[in-house]
Amino acid sequence: MEAFRDARRALLVRLDNIGDVVMLSPAVRAIKRALPRLHLTLMVSPAGSAVAGLIPGADEVFVHRALWQDARGEMAFAPERERGLIDELRRRRFDVALLFTSFSQSPYPAAYVCYLAGIPRRIGQSREFGGAVLSQWVPPLPDATHQVDRNLHLLAGVGIPIGGPGASALRLAVPRAARLQAETLLKAQGVRGGFVALAPGATCSARRYPAERYVEVAARLQRLGHQVVVLGGVKDKSLGEQVIASASGAVSLCGLTTIADLAAILQRARLLVANDSGPMHVADAVGCPMVILYAGTELEEQWRPRTAPARLLRRPTSCSPCYRFECPNALECLAFGPQEVVAEALALLGETHREVADG
Repeated sequence: MEAFRDARRALLVRLDNIGDVVMLSPAVRAIKRALPRLHLTLMVSPAGSAVAGLIPGADEVFVHRALWQDARGEMAFAPERERGLIDELRRRRFDVALLFTSFSQSPYPAAYVCYLAGIPRRIGQSREFGGAVLSQWVPPLPDATHQVDRNLHLLAGVGIPIGGPGASALRLAVPRAARLQAETLLKAQGVRGGFVALAPGATCSARRYPAERYVEVAARLQRLGHQVVVLGGVKDKSLGEQVIASASGAVSLCGLTTIADLAAILQRARLLVANDSGPMHVADAVGCPMVILYAGTELEEQWRPRTAPARLLRRPTSCSPCYRFECPNALECLAFGPQEVVAEALALLGETHREVADG
């Protein structure tokens, strides 16, 4: 661990969505176990900041929307913004930066910013040549490697031990206040026992199982005696209301929870039905079983749940993985009827003997 000799402050860069930050949790724990006195700052995107404070072992969270992560080209031309980032990182006087990326991302933009900010040790993995922008370059594993293993591989490349029981399991530290808030929200909606959670949202339409089918999934579960609780953010409020409209007794908490509250609610849920989205990874980190409508936008082996029991539903298609935000093929990869989804849910609940209602 020569790169960490005499280091006191480390910057861990992961600038993606909620799930990507959750999947960083095993790596953060590994660093903290090996170097307990090292102060760890997570540099995350505004989206990732919603969960970053729940990562065990992280001492601080620094939020930044990075130009090199602007997939849709929405950020204005503003070089002063990047100069401001360099100044802020310089002010924080980091000794080492660990740059965590997916298989399709380059560590070099972030590494160059860290170089200009005076961070002497910059560690990342890439197949690309980038000169001395990285002070230590770690050859990556194959692209199909799970993101958790990719993160841990970066640590192994610099000598940080990554083994041991449960080393790759996702973990979140859910605050007591969030658990109390979850209890309050559920009681206010008349939810007192076990329930099934539905999270019908996703960051892009290509990953969303159609809302009208979620409506039927909720209605069928309710008819079978399972209380349904719909979860999501503020942007999902109308979707939540649509889902519960035909499911007598179902409730929507969309727009009423933080990510910490969501984690606490999923700790209480018997099961989650969701898309490939942030709630999937949060459920994985709190041990909630799940049925996932997993679109063909990504490879399952790179991102799938691995800690909690999970069943992934996806039709094989020639276009997968497409990495699209919008699907031009009518979501053929998610062509499952609601009765099939409910059957998988019942199987995970240990109720395979029960007949799925048809209407």
